[in-house]
Amino acid sequence: MAIKVGIVGYGTIGKRVADAVALQKDMELIGVTAHTYNYKTEVAKIKGYKIFAMNGMEDFVQNGIEPSGNINNLLDEADVIVDCTPKKVGKENKAKYYLPKTVKAVFQGGEKHEVADASFVAQCNYKEALSKNYARVVSCNTTGLCRTLHPLSENYGIESVHATMVRRAVDPWDIYHGPINAIVPVLELPSHHGPDVQTVLHHVNIFTTAMSVPTTLMHMHSLIVDLKKEASSEEILELFRNTTRVRVVRNAEDVRSTAEIMELAKDINSFRGDMPEICIWEEGLGVKGKKLFYLQAIHQESDVVPENVDAIRALTGFKDAQKSIEMTNESLGINKY
Repeated sequence: MAIKVGIVGYGTIGKRVADAVALQKDMELIGVTAHTYNYKTEVAKIKGYKIFAMNGMEDFVQNGIEPSGNINNLLDEADVIVDCTPKKVGKENKAKYYLPKTVKAVFQGGEKHEVADASFVAQCNYKEALSKNYARVVSCNTTGLCRTLHPLSENYGIESVHATMVRRAVDPWDIYHGPINAIVPVLELPSHHGPDVQTVLHHVNIFTTAMSVPTTLMHMHSLIVDLKKEASSEEILELFRNTTRVRVVRNAEDVRSTAEIMELAKDINSFRGDMPEICIWEEGLGVKGKKLFYLQAIHQESDVVPENVDAIRALTGFKDAQKSIEMTNESLGINKY
């Protein structure tokens, strides 16, 4: 029997999760919520998604959309809600809607760890969310860090990690928070990313710093990892090549920038033209003794999307983490090329 899924919040992440859920053979997309009519709700209508109004329905009706009800109607039909609202709103929705309706929910990384029973990255700690009521898919940056640090920890052990997040200023569509002409440091040490990694990889000793730069395409991470065992660059690269949802790219192929990574995503017909895999440059990885250096790029709009799909399965008691990851990857074309 298909898992009935509702999406609350149809923005950057919500619309992607909705499309991903619609592709799953074991899931049924019940519908999405929206506050007001806009081009995204028009697209949802074209795709045949049911739209549930968070506020009044008049704005939708005036623009030719007849909502299927309100959020409570959506909750009545759904087995799991994926909350893709802005940070702090998910916590409010939990208290106002999900707890009274006793519906399971997946939250996003903008919420605090305490909002859920487990913070979640599928290939790292799937079992922690198994059959729980609430899971929190960690942020795009935290997901990227966990995806590459987990196999290193499993195969070589980690003494410590020092990582710098070079964060995009805004998403490509966002005209409200940019443009900017500055590099803005995060004046908080460590940045929140390190403690957030530890909600998933509990025993990894990590310290992070961050800054925002005037670009929209992706985030970049510069990592220094002190391993417990010696390794060669070739061995680490082979490990990453065999790690799901990680892609090794090469300067030799003229993939020299985040812009070219996103062009590559379009050229290989990636889901929505996104790059959900964490991209590591072959030429940007080096080892000296037990000290590993590497650069990785994170597509902030999409790397958490497959995690949301796997989190849905985990909450509903699907026990086989590897099978869930494979099903999600197959449906979204991840690691296909």
